[in-house]
Amino acid sequence: MAIIYKNQGFSLVTTGTTVLTISASSRAIVKNIAVTNNHNNTVQIEMGLRDSSASTTYEFYHVDLAAETTDNAAGQVLILEENDQIRITVNVTNVIAGVISYALINRSDQNG
Repeated sequence: MAIIYKNQGFSLVTTGTTVLTISASSRAIVKNIAVTNNHNNTVQIEMGLRDSSASTTYEFYHVDLAAETTDNAAGQVLILEENDQIRITVNVTNVIAGVISYALINRSDQNG
């Protein structure tokens, strides 16, 4: 089992998208989701964890982010299992960007 520390950047050009998907052979520990509003007005941001095993999305972040500010959307720590996703929805395009910092645990070399 290998642990790889990674950053995944995102920049939303649509009102909703998946910004991180964990492979079928890995799990992840998300430490931080730095999200920045580069707009001159407040933007509504919603983030959800798509739990592939339950076929359900659980919202974990819902904020009206003030103009020209940055926030940690992860709060504490998020655990993502195989095929789980982080999805973002916003009400204004081309102004939200950020970085997801996480530890990827590759389980492809495990038996069973």
